[in-house]
Amino acid sequence: MKTNNLVIIVACAGFFSSCATTVPKELVNARTAYQQARNGPATKVAPAELHVAYQALAKAEQSFQKDPDSYLTRDLAYVAQRKSELAEATASITVEQESQAQAKDDYQQAQGQIISQTKNDLDETRGALAASERTGAATKKNLNQTRTELAASEQSGERTAEQLDIERQARISAETKLAGAMEDLAAVAAVKEEARGVVITLSGGVLFVSGKYDLLNTAKTKLDQVAEALKVQDADRTMVVEGHTDSQGSDRTNQPLSVNRATAVRDYLVSQGVAPEKISAVGKGSGSPIVDNKTAENRANNRRVEIVIQREAQTSNQ
Repeated sequence: MKTNNLVIIVACAGFFSSCATTVPKELVNARTAYQQARNGPATKVAPAELHVAYQALAKAEQSFQKDPDSYLTRDLAYVAQRKSELAEATASITVEQESQAQAKDDYQQAQGQIISQTKNDLDETRGALAASERTGAATKKNLNQTRTELAASEQSGERTAEQLDIERQARISAETKLAGAMEDLAAVAAVKEEARGVVITLSGGVLFVSGKYDLLNTAKTKLDQVAEALKVQDADRTMVVEGHTDSQGSDRTNQPLSVNRATAVRDYLVSQGVAPEKISAVGKGSGSPIVDNKTAENRANNRRVEIVIQREAQTSNQ
């Protein structure tokens, strides 16, 4: 009921406020993010996180009604957006874990059927051997050979089943560890799935002083969490650190700055245990903005570092 009330409040606030003043982009984004999370699986599998997002959005709406142009409204809206995105990410991870659990049950059931059928086949073979033994000494040599082959087949089957179980347990453990690392990472960075792979975006203002490429001490804490997530990726995936700037200044300045920033992040991740042969750094300068550079806010969004965990197909084609 509270969620429905908030939707009505948001709709009404948007209607009436549009007549009086412009709704801040941050609040529009927060409303959109919450609605998207609410329409997804978060309602069922992550209700606590969705409720936190609801409360955060309610605070932003209240602040907007009091003072539409205040920085507090924008800040509260940004927090509400992030909490909605976190609720959506948490729900996606939970759904994936449930899917993995179902796959595990299906696998065990299939293995049980295979083992049962194999035992039945072996029992039939033993019965056939017993019948053959009754035919007399003339077939003894062939029977001994058949017994040897049967024993070898049983032993091989036991080893194969054991190896499959070990591999399955290792795969489940790795997937669980990866899901946990990505969930933790979503709390400190924007994580999204694109055609090129999983993209982790960190604001340049969080990592560096303006115009510099030496990492801030506070940035290293965030990069430590990024490193943990990268270290549990599939061994055949590669990663690229991309440095981006806004359009302020010349290309002669921005291009090397973006390269140096990407390299600084890449080197720190390697120092935290990421395999150096799996991660590279490139500078994009100001050539790949995510929004136009007409406002200070947009320029701040364009000053960023992106870490791309490439898909397996891309990795094999390189």
